[in-house]
Amino acid sequence: MPIQFQIVMFAIVAAVLLFMLYNVLGKKVGRQPQEDAHLAPAASVAGQAPVPAAPGMDAATAAAVAGLKARDPAFDPARFLEGARQAYETIVRGYASGDREALRPLLTPSVMSSFEAGIAAREARGEREQTEFLHAPRADLELATVRDDRAVAKVRFLAEMRSIVTPAEGEASTDERRTAELWTFERVLGAADPNWALARVEPASA
Repeated sequence: MPIQFQIVMFAIVAAVLLFMLYNVLGKKVGRQPQEDAHLAPAASVAGQAPVPAAPGMDAATAAAVAGLKARDPAFDPARFLEGARQAYETIVRGYASGDREALRPLLTPSVMSSFEAGIAAREARGEREQTEFLHAPRADLELATVRDDRAVAKVRFLAEMRSIVTPAEGEASTDERRTAELWTFERVLGAADPNWALARVEPASA
């Protein structure tokens, strides 16, 4: 075989091998940074930074939070959830002990009226109640939106608690239970008071 022909054949084989290596090594393997950007769960609106993630917050909720932040830039979902969890514990304990002064700044007038009726009925029976949490309650943000001039946020609470009820006569009884509830908090946008108030309580699935 002529030497010139062998050289040409080797050159062709080398070109084929280089082409195959480029096809393998030149392709992007695995998730790329720009793909991560598309998959990021935090939503944003024009002119707003992405909403920081909060426990239990999915993409749809993050998008709704972004809409709320457009009207209330100071809203922070993680900080709100921590405050809501603390309010939940205070309200549950306050209702059990009949502490109206602790409850009043945390409830809307309609909810306060309902809670006062329950406290008054318990007092009329001569009962005393004490509630304690067995574990820190879990709080997940289910909804965050704006309705007219009000910011509205709905939180799903899961809790394990122990209640000790002492009747007017007889021995105290202890009840341990798990609860799942949806609490709706509201506040007026632009108001001097930045605090949220409990506006509604609904049962939820565990």
